[in-house]
Amino acid sequence: MKNVDQTIAETTELKPIQEILQDTVGLSTENFTTYGNFKAKVLSRRNVRSDSNSGPSGKVVLVTGVSPTAAGEGKTTTTIGLTDALSHLGVRATAALREPSLGPCFGVKGGAHGGGYSQVAPAQEINLHLNADQHAITT
Repeated sequence: MKNVDQTIAETTELKPIQEILQDTVGLSTENFTTYGNFKAKVLSRRNVRSDSNSGPSGKVVLVTGVSPTAAGEGKTTTTIGLTDALSHLGVRATAALREPSLGPCFGVKGGAHGGGYSQVAPAQEINLHLNADQHAITT
């Protein structure tokens, strides 16, 4: 039997990451590499900026250290919440998550992909570590 989070995740239509990076973030294709339709890596060059220099530079909020709650809410959950809150306030907000979902590797709760209508997708690929191999190094 599926839970509510699974049902929401399976019925939500995902936007292609290339469309998000180009239209929402303003990056050109030479500034990122896609991995399938829904994942990408933004290249880390000092000169990677929005291609439209018409507005002011953006701001960066780093969530670097949080003591997780008993329910497993840590840095990733905080980042998702901050991004959602800023978006609801009308701020153009984008979250960059590096290797979420390590909690289960350390025997603590949390799947690090959110829940309900505030999920990081595709959750299956994140939780099965199909996006990197950090879990193999840390366990």
